Amino acid sequence: MLNHPRPSPIAAALYTLRDLEVQVVIMHGPQGCCFRTGRLLEDEGVRVLTTSMTEQDFIFGAKEKLTQTIQEAQEKFNPDKIGIVGTCASMIIGEDMHEAANDAQVKAKIIVVESHGGFGEGDNTAGAIATLNSAEKVGIISSKEVQRQSEMLKMATQIEKERGMAQGDYIQPNYGDNKVEIANKILNALQNNKKVTFVLNAKKETSYLFADILTIPWTKIYPDNHPQFICNIDENIGLPYIKQHAIQVQKEIDKKPDYITGGLDEYPLTGKKVREILLKDTPDLVIILGVPHAVDIKNLTCETIAVTDGPRLVKPLYDQGFTNVITELDAHSKTLGAKKIVESEFASTIRGLLK
Repeated sequence: MLNHPRPSPIAAALYTLRDLEVQVVIMHGPQGCCFRTGRLLEDEGVRVLTTSMTEQDFIFGAKEKLTQTIQEAQEKFNPDKIGIVGTCASMIIGEDMHEAANDAQVKAKIIVVESHGGFGEGDNTAGAIATLNSAEKVGIISSKEVQRQSEMLKMATQIEKERGMAQGDYIQPNYGDNKVEIANKILNALQNNKKVTFVLNAKKETSYLFADILTIPWTKIYPDNHPQFICNIDENIGLPYIKQHAIQVQKEIDKKPDYITGGLDEYPLTGKKVREILLKDTPDLVIILGVPHAVDIKNLTCETIAVTDGPRLVKPLYDQGFTNVITELDAHSKTLGAKKIVESEFASTIRGLLK
C-alpha cells in the first residue's frame, strides 16, 4: 500500500508544549530533527534548542549533553518551564532523559516527553497526549483537562482515518475549485435572498486565517439577508493560550455568532454539533471553514462548500459529498505567531468582487 508522509508525534509534542506556554524546548537528537517546526515555533516566542547528537552519541549516549543544555538554557533564558522532547535517535538507544533532567538541578519545571516518529502506532496525536501526561506529572495541567484534551485528540485521529488524510492510501494533491467562481456563488446566493451559513470549525491558531471571511462587513452589505455564523470559539474552553485565540477572533468578526459550538481545540466534537444545527436549521448554502471533514454532511439538503488548508484533503472532501472545495495554502505557517486575524486568499477574493 502506498502512503504519503503524515505529521509527526514529535511536531505534535512541540506544538502542545507551546500551548502549555513552555518558554524553552530542547530537542534531544541531531540538529536536523523537526527543523521546520522548531523554526516556526521561534515566531511564537518559544526558544527551541537541540543537543545536536552525533554518530558517536548514538553509540555511547548523550545524557551529559542533555544535562548541560538544560543548565545553559536555564542560565540564558531563565524560563519557568522547560520541555524536553525525544527524537528517533535518543529514544531508539533508550536515553534516560528523566535522569538527565534531575541531574541538571534547575529551578524551572521540566516536562520530559518520550516521543519519536514511531511512537505508538505513529499517530501524531500520540505525541500530544504524551506531552499532556508528562505535564500533569509535574503539576502544570489537571488530570481532568488531560482527560478532556486526550479524548479530543483521539476523536481527531479517528476522523482523519475515516474521512481525512490518514485513510491508508496515497492521495494525489488537488487544489480544488476556482476561488472566483465559488466566491461569486456565495455572493449570488446572498443577492438572491438565499440563506447562507458560514461555519468556523477551525483548529487552534488556524482560526486566525479561516475566520478572515467572517470579518467582511456582511451585516452592512446585506442588512436584510446577512449570513448566519456558527463558530467553535468558546472563550471558556481550553488552555489559556488557545482561549486567547477565541477571544481575539470574537473581537474581530463582523457580528456575534448565531451559534457557538465549543472551543478551538474541540473541532472533532464541534463538528458533530454543527451537523445537528444544520439538520434543524438548514440553509440553502453552507460554507465550512477549517476542518470541514469533521462535519458529516450526509443527508444535508443544501449545497456545501468546504474550505481546507490541505491539498490532500480535497479528494476526501469531494468523496464525502461536498459540492465544492477551496484550498487555503500554508495556513499553519501564516498563523504561527499571529495575534490577530490574518488575510486569507478566499476572503481576499470575495473582497475584490465586492469592490
